[in-house]
Amino acid sequence: MKELIEAVGINVGICVAGMFGALILVGRESAKNWKTTMFSILTGIASANYITPVIADMLKLDMKYQMSLAFILGFLGLKGVEVVSNKFLKKVENDGDD
Repeated sequence: MKELIEAVGINVGICVAGMFGALILVGRESAKNWKTTMFSILTGIASANYITPVIADMLKLDMKYQMSLAFILGFLGLKGVEVVSNKFLKKVENDGDD
């Protein structure tokens, strides 16, 4: 089972850190309905899982800081994905100008 989860690209530790970050955000905005709440949590977990390794590599962070970064990305959710993608696209555009 663990091999299947890792084959799909899921890091359980990073997902748990992202989930706790997402839960804090949901706690702040508890007036939402349950569908929006679940979407926010799942988005936080997914963004933490798939964006944390990219940012850690770009910033050349040690492995020991990845869980902290995953927590922050879980908290940011979709907004974090938007910020990272904008920065990445600007970097790609700048590299292409050379």
